[in-house]
Formats: sequence, structure tokens, C-alpha cells
Amino acid sequence: MIEVLYFAWLRERIGLPKETLDTQAATVMDLVSELSSREDRYALAFSDLSALRVAVDQELAEFDAPLKDVREVAFFPPMTGG
Repeated sequence: MIEVLYFAWLRERIGLPKETLDTQAATVMDLVSELSSREDRYALAFSDLSALRVAVDQELAEFDAPLKDVREVAFFPPMTGG
């Protein structure tokens, strides 16, 4: 089981702040593909991966990061500083 967290406009598009999934996804990209195929709201949220960042167990990661033994995946837009 993996807890998936959605932040900012992703949460608004998907309509959930988080969910717990039983997935066989091997990488973050596999998880994105699985989520995108669920419903249109997920497909829309993940339609432009260049507008997203991902953290795996609270550490920034790439979309090819493995999910073996991972407990949490978080998706969020790039952060800006000022």
C-alpha cells in the first residue's frame, strides 16, 4: 500500500488531498500511468508532467524512481521562491 498525496491545483483537479492505493507500479511513472487511466480528472491532472514535481518518502525524486518499499508519493507543482 502506498499513500499518494496531492497538493495545490492537483488536489483541486483530482478532488482529493490524498488516497491509499494498492498498486503494482514499479516506478513513479508507472503509478502516474495507472492513475491517469482511472478517470478523466486524473488524466487531466497528470497531462503535463513538466508542470509537476514528485517526492518519494518525502525526498524529491524523478519520475523514473522505483517504488519498491515506498510508503508515500507526493505530487505537487514546482515551488517558486521570492
